[in-house]
Amino acid sequence: MTTDLKDRIALVTGASRGIGYFTALELAKAGAHVIACARTVGGLEDLDDAVKAVGGSATLVPFDLTDMTAIDRLGASIHERWGKLDILVANAGILGVISPIGHIEAKVFEKVMLTNVTATWRLIRSVEPLLLQSDAGRALILSSGAAHKCRPFWGVYSASKAAVEALARTWAAEQQRKPLRVNSIDPGATRTAMRAQAMPGEDPNSLPHPSEVAKAILPLAYPDMQETGRLFVVRENKFVDYRLPE
Repeated sequence: MTTDLKDRIALVTGASRGIGYFTALELAKAGAHVIACARTVGGLEDLDDAVKAVGGSATLVPFDLTDMTAIDRLGASIHERWGKLDILVANAGILGVISPIGHIEAKVFEKVMLTNVTATWRLIRSVEPLLLQSDAGRALILSSGAAHKCRPFWGVYSASKAAVEALARTWAAEQQRKPLRVNSIDPGATRTAMRAQAMPGEDPNSLPHPSEVAKAILPLAYPDMQETGRLFVVRENKFVDYRLPE
């Protein structure tokens, strides 16, 4: 499998920390120019330093993913500067609250859906023409096991990730005759701030570090990865399963 991503342009959302940060770093190590998006400027600057330290390059785009017009401007800016996009990693997302469905405040439910679902759709709409300009566009949509387990009190997050997977599978089906490949990724329990928020009593050292998960994700961005419309499941830093559409 070709592992050289030289001259390829990769967009990563939620790149200031966790899985997004380390996936962006792995893409840079492989030679891609990374467009790193997040709300936290300090985290993006740390990423930029890390990317430069491995000989890579990055463009930092600090903005809130719930700003829909900013997402549209992002697509336009990428088109103006590079004319294409080779890799999309739609990683950004929020947990909301762990709460009975009937107790979730409307503003919390709406914010989770806006951030996790609507922003992902808007991002797809903004960059799809750019990905189709690539000879091998690759879109990686971060999901979660919560989309399928539907555990008590995880309703809003589970619903948002189920919706994101539906978007990804539909998008993949629409692109079957084109070079664009679209896949979802369930990274499994990972040592991230979101996981700590959801499971405060858990020992974080018992979980894989996001840098390890990022290494497992990277091959899905390679030009010769031909799978599409799949949900890839990462466990113990490797893909242990993928699920076919029924």
